[in-house]
Amino acid sequence: MAVVCPECDNPIVVDADEVEEGETVQCDECGIDLEVVSVDPLELAAVDDAGYDDEDVTHTNEEDEE
Repeated sequence: MAVVCPECDNPIVVDADEVEEGETVQCDECGIDLEVVSVDPLELAAVDDAGYDDEDVTHTNEEDEE
């Protein structure tokens, strides 16, 4: 199955039967790392430099933790 890279619109061919949610694939065109968010339907999301999906990152205020 082919999906489109969210960064460069390059088609990325991923075999949904051979990947699992949470795995990372890379765009051959721009090199961005993409996490497999869903396999049915196949969905990819950009992963930031820290290795987390941008939507999964939570920010905390250190003052609230005291």
